[in-house]
Amino acid sequence: MRASSTTIPLARDGKKCASRQRIWRSAMKPSISVLGTGRMGSALARALLRAGYRTAVWNRTSEKAVALGAHGATVAPTVRQAIDASEIVIVNVSDYAATSTLLRASDVTPGLGGKLIVELTSGTPQGARETSGWAAAHGARYLDGAILATPDFIGTDAGTILLSGALEPFTENEDVFRALGGNVQHIGTEPGLANALDSAMLALMWGALFGGLHAIAVSKAEGIDLGELGRQWTATAPVIEGLVVDLIKRTNAGRFESDAETLSSISPHYGAFQHLKELMEARRIDRTVVDGYEAVFQRAIQAGHLHDDFAALSRFMGET
Repeated sequence: MRASSTTIPLARDGKKCASRQRIWRSAMKPSISVLGTGRMGSALARALLRAGYRTAVWNRTSEKAVALGAHGATVAPTVRQAIDASEIVIVNVSDYAATSTLLRASDVTPGLGGKLIVELTSGTPQGARETSGWAAAHGARYLDGAILATPDFIGTDAGTILLSGALEPFTENEDVFRALGGNVQHIGTEPGLANALDSAMLALMWGALFGGLHAIAVSKAEGIDLGELGRQWTATAPVIEGLVVDLIKRTNAGRFESDAETLSSISPHYGAFQHLKELMEARRIDRTVVDGYEAVFQRAIQAGHLHDDFAALSRFMGET
């Protein structure tokens, strides 16, 4: 944690001085700036303010930041002023290109030395690695994060944020991160890890959401009440969750051949999948996504895996 601009008298005894500095630092909460105050950035700032942190905010459209002033935030007119007011810089903007524009400005970069940059903007693992290296070259520490939550979960026990990068700045400021969510995790020292896992989780989420869109389209075409669809989803969701958990476990163990513990092989899935395709064709329902499923099925079947565990499909989802 970097000390604020407040100074304390130097003691003649260097050891006593160092001790006093440590006591003073541990008693003081770090000051924080939040760059980007859209819905998520505003939620982050409000959570920090509720936890008693001195918080400065900046947003390209200043009106979005002004409302946070009523909650006790300092509204900074420029990025440099926000950074100068803080020890920890949390960035939550549109993408890494926007982050680069803000932090690499000629009047901003010199002020980053000794700061901790916490990148909570969505991005790629490679973008995180590159930004981490750039930050280190300019004397700043860096953590890259992924928010696995909607704004209403920020500041709650269920708020999940993944952070990756050096462990020391995480442990030094763990209370700050706990203010943002009760399920904040440091998942590794490789800077791109949080974004990589975020992408994996998004793949799971979008699989469910696009599956939901297919289910809604089929239900509407066949006159099924959507309330009934919702009730049946609630009833079967635990089964589907169990299948996904089993898929991950078997793939991790490399257990692709069917065995006594196989829940379902590729064959019955592929048979039922043909029925879905026929229905969607008959009802003229968009098949863009399911045609992608067909391609994966076909690669596995042509390689002789029709009767293997469904997890065997994971071998055909890598490089094409």
